[in-house]
Amino acid sequence: MQEIKTIGLYRNKAANIQKCCKMLLEDFGGEVPRTLEELTKLPGVGRKTANVVMSVGFHIPAIAVDTHVERISKRLRIAPQKASVLEVEELLMKKIPKERWSDAHHQMIFFGRYHCTARNPKCEVCPLLSMCQEGQKRLGMK
Repeated sequence: MQEIKTIGLYRNKAANIQKCCKMLLEDFGGEVPRTLEELTKLPGVGRKTANVVMSVGFHIPAIAVDTHVERISKRLRIAPQKASVLEVEELLMKKIPKERWSDAHHQMIFFGRYHCTARNPKCEVCPLLSMCQEGQKRLGMK
């Protein structure tokens, strides 16, 4: 429980982990399912988690849209500001070649986590500034 406490909503997550383990044993013969449809049947598993499991666990091309991926997609105008997470995922899947989905997902996470941050993005040294209207606006270039 201590390890789970650090990630927030630990009571819900601990309960979901227990339910998930039970379901994996009873409904999936102890094997982690490999499809989005089956993974999202597991307690506490949504599209993002299912896509991460498919991509990282099974090397199945998938794009998991977290807060970083969503922010970068919207700042670079890949997706409209009002797009839902699902719409962002669908747009990225159309624009990025399938064989690049998993790598692109990880690259966008790290770019968003360390460079294009939510509050203080490093626009002045951004390698994508020429294509980023948001960064140009922040720097008074537009």
